This record gives sequence, C-alpha cells and structure tokens, in this order.
Amino acid sequence: MHTVIKAASATTGTQTPDNDIAETVARVIADVRADGDSAVRAYSQKFDGWSPRSFRLSDEEIAVIVAGVPQQVIDDIREVQRNVRAFAQLQRESLVDFEAESAPGILLGQRSIPVSAAGAYVPGGRFPLLASAHMTVVTAKVAGVERVISCTPPIRGEVPAATVAAMSMAGADEIYLLGGVQAMAAMAIGTETVGRVDILTGPGNAYVAEAKRQLFGEVGIDLFAGPTEVLIVADDTADPFMVAVDLLSQAEHGPDSPAVLITTSLVLGHEAIAWVDRLLPGMPTRDYAEPAWRNHGQVLLVDDIDEAYCLADDFASEHVQVLTADPRLALERLHNYGALFLGPGTCVSYGDKVIGTNHTLPTRKSARYTGGLWVGKFLKTVTYQEVRDPAASARLGELCGRASRVEFFEGHARSGDIRAAAVNGSDIPWKPA
Repeated sequence: MHTVIKAASATTGTQTPDNDIAETVARVIADVRADGDSAVRAYSQKFDGWSPRSFRLSDEEIAVIVAGVPQQVIDDIREVQRNVRAFAQLQRESLVDFEAESAPGILLGQRSIPVSAAGAYVPGGRFPLLASAHMTVVTAKVAGVERVISCTPPIRGEVPAATVAAMSMAGADEIYLLGGVQAMAAMAIGTETVGRVDILTGPGNAYVAEAKRQLFGEVGIDLFAGPTEVLIVADDTADPFMVAVDLLSQAEHGPDSPAVLITTSLVLGHEAIAWVDRLLPGMPTRDYAEPAWRNHGQVLLVDDIDEAYCLADDFASEHVQVLTADPRLALERLHNYGALFLGPGTCVSYGDKVIGTNHTLPTRKSARYTGGLWVGKFLKTVTYQEVRDPAASARLGELCGRASRVEFFEGHARSGDIRAAAVNGSDIPWKPA
C-alpha cells in the first residue's frame, strides 16, 4: 500500500476523444475527401494562416532552406540520425524471413514486406520538433518503404528550416509545409497533388491524434499518442536534484503531461519536491511545466522496490526511468512501459532527442498492450504455403474436408476433396455428371 506525498489535482485524460474535437476533425476529413486540394488550402489558411503557391517544397527550395541552417545543427542532425538509423537497422535485422518444411512435402514461410508509402507527421506548434523527423522518416526508410512523404506546419508563419533539413536528411521523398488535420487527411485520403499513403506515423496535438483515430482502418497508424508521460522509480541512492530535473524535463512538453515519482525514500520524495519548487520559477518553459507539475505531478512512497515496480506497472507509463542501486533489476520486474531508462547515466531526454531508440511511444496506459513506433510498424508480416508432395496434399485434403464439414463450410470441404481425389483416384460424389 503506497502513501501519497504529492497528489495530482486533476485527472489524466483517457483515450476517449473530446466531442468538439471529434466533430471538428470529422468535418475537416469529410471536406478534404469531397474537395481535395481546395479544402486542404482553405483549412491551412484558417488554422495556420498559410496558403503558399505550393505546399510541397521543391528540391531547389529544400536545398536553399538547408543551406541556411547553421553547420553545427546540420552536424548534430547527421549524428542523431546515424544513431536512430543504426538502432532501426538492428531491429530490421532481427526480423528474419524463413521457410520451413513443416511436414514432408509441405513448405511454410514468412516474409516481412514494407508498405509502399508512409506518411510522417512532424509537429510544429510552439517548438520545432526535429526529432520526430528522425524517428518517423529514418525508421521508415530503414524498413524499406519506397515512398515516404513528410508534413510539418509553418511556425508562426515561418518555414521551420531546421525541421525541413532533418526531414530531407532523413530521406523524405516529398516534403510538405502543411500541418494539422488537413495534413493527415491529405496523406490518408489523397488529393490532386498529394498521393495517398498506407500508414500515418508521428505525434501531434489532440486534433492530429483524433484524425489518426478517425482515419485508422482506411490507413494504418503507428499508435494513438497522448500527452507525454514520465515515471521515475527511485530509492535512497538517487540524487533528488537529478530526479527533479528529470521530472521537469518531461513536464515542459505540455500542461497536461503527467510527471510521477515512485520512491522507497520519504526523504528523497520531499527533497525532490523542494528542488522542483526551486527550479520551476527559473524555467523558460515554466508556463507548460508548472501547470503540468501542479495538476498532474505525483510523488508516491512505497515500502520496498518490489512494490515500486508493481505500482509502476499499474501506471503503464510512456517513459519509465529507474534511479536505484540495481537499475537492471527493472528488466526482470517491469512489464508495462513504452521505453525504459536505466541508471543515472541516461535519461528520458536522451531517448527523446539523441540516443537512437524511437520516441514515438504509447501513452494513457496503452503500454499494457503495445510498444512504440519501430521498424516493424512499416512492415507487413505475411505468410506463404506450398504443398509439393501429392501424398501430403491428399492427407490435407481429407483433413480439410472433415474439418470444414464440422463447421458446415461445404465449399471449403470441396476444395480439399478435389485435391485428395486427384491423388487417390477416388470419385467426387458431389461433382455434376
């Protein structure tokens, strides 16, 4: 039984969409479906004040934009993308195609085939989010996706040059300065100038998330992403200053981002809270981090590390950071998380920005049943079968006939009958004369 040191003053959102958001998104999607480019342009003007001659950037425009980005930024993008590409490549290599003879003369196989086209959404809003370009575009390209289109909105009417550079360097085949629901609808449905894709990926605000929800089925999606979450498991060996800094590093994502500390140490819990209170006034992102901490921050005291891990699994948080004497114990004890960060040498911010693992992760307890975006999301795992041995085909035909008739699927049974008869030379009683 845990003790509450600091409680959240507001409830964390659920997976149920807001009715007003859902209605707005449905209207935009319907208009794009009916009117194509003209609807996309109208909504871009309405929501972003953005209506250029062409939303798609030409190769020449991209080159000019990239040339204006500071060299250090370019070098850093290149290094980060190298890290993301290397990890994605390891994931791809773990997915092995195979063919096996399951019984004499029966060959069964599996292949992983990339989707033909992927849409990568890179949020803009208040801040440019270069890292989302790395996570979506690079990963799709490593998976072998032939055509990757990427959309990002203008930021306060300006071209987000570093984001465009990241999208281009990641390997995006088409880049559009287009945001919001209109971007998601254009990619999923297709317009006169935007070719439709097979899967939508990337984070976004509540409207983008709802657009993915409504378009799912017509296209695939990576996951439904809500506000960023962090949960830290710490014992008395942890540095309370580090705990506070790391909690606030994620709280700055938005005013509804939960930041939770589960600790076995009452002293550490109180000291971490004190550090948060000292750090917040000087944070440039205080307007987001302060309400996030006030309304959604929690500090919970548990009796021992086993209880800490049990409680952490109940939260099923997007990010779980472990600051304990034996952090690798979490690999055995924890089951529900989007990404795990072990020991004081790492932090969630590394995963968000630079280390190479993917930062598009499950939120709002969906880590109970799914992981985050990875190279496999862009692959279709398909199977194939070939029966070469006539005797094996006859055995399967007879088995298929019996099994199908138990379920009253006569058509299925007859497919088996004719193959068994071809080998055995038997009559087919239901075959017309």
